[in-house]
Amino acid sequence: MLFTSKPSIVLGTLGLLASLATCQNHSGQGETATADSLATSKPASVDPAATKRLLAARRDSLRADSIARKTGQLPGAILPGHRIVAFYGNIRSKGMGILGRVPKDSMMRQFDRVLKEWQDADPSLPVMPCFHSVTITAQAAAGADKKYRLMNSASTIEETRAWAKEKNALLFLDVQVGLSDLEHELPKLTEYLKDPTIHLGIDPEFAMITKKVRPGKKIGTYDAKDINYAIDFLARIVTENHLPPKMLMVHRFTKGMVTNYKDIKLDPRVQVIMDMDGWGNPTLKKDSYKAYITKEPVQYAGFKLFYEYDPKQKPHHMMTPAEVLDTANLKPTPLYVQYQ
Repeated sequence: MLFTSKPSIVLGTLGLLASLATCQNHSGQGETATADSLATSKPASVDPAATKRLLAARRDSLRADSIARKTGQLPGAILPGHRIVAFYGNIRSKGMGILGRVPKDSMMRQFDRVLKEWQDADPSLPVMPCFHSVTITAQAAAGADKKYRLMNSASTIEETRAWAKEKNALLFLDVQVGLSDLEHELPKLTEYLKDPTIHLGIDPEFAMITKKVRPGKKIGTYDAKDINYAIDFLARIVTENHLPPKMLMVHRFTKGMVTNYKDIKLDPRVQVIMDMDGWGNPTLKKDSYKAYITKEPVQYAGFKLFYEYDPKQKPHHMMTPAEVLDTANLKPTPLYVQYQ
């Protein structure tokens, strides 16, 4: 059995970010109304005909079957024509992953070495650099609304985006909902996701609403309906903003983290990556991949490597690119590889 994928219940660095009430996206969504503003505001007039037209347009924007494909993919699709190699973490935290563990310059040099290792290991597939940033983070403290999650400040997100652009890299914004849910958390990221280089990750480990405990007490879960909500959310952004397909990465390292996988409804505007996310010795990681990725396929496959935890028990080691690419180890071959 693999242990938890990452120690990201944050008591320190991220806990010092702005309060939940002010940690909204830079578009201003989710701001808390004051008593004065409620007292002086006037109710907006409602045009029933306009409302009906708007609702019809939004339903139309989710009609995937009318979208023209090119060679089986929508124009601009990244997969399966590339392999994404990502560094994971948060630039404000040393404990969440390589992205913030070492100084930026050292991390960037290490990233270059890793990218070269992957390109050398498989010259047939272009490597796409990527930063995967935990943006809404599960917390040990409940917060004002008792939802046990905290969103990064706009300045942190923008600085992370600048790091990615410096490397001509993709950026995934990762979401750990705590006792909230995707319906309340994903809209906070809408403005960022209008950037064609920014994609989405969701982490069932910290989705606790069905467990009714705070994050870290149990391993959480998403059902197909939750993943379908995220797919529809991204598909609408793609259509309404005339974007190339988005990617949705779903973390997984136990059977219960994703339920009813056969009911996940794919959409050509969203490429779904199921990422085998657990840490441990190579044999354990390969067995978990076969159990939760090979035997329960969705669309594309991912694999996670841990600098600190994979080699923790001697003589075990962190798997090399050659080992990950060996189809005797992992089948299908991962097109998304993440380093924590």
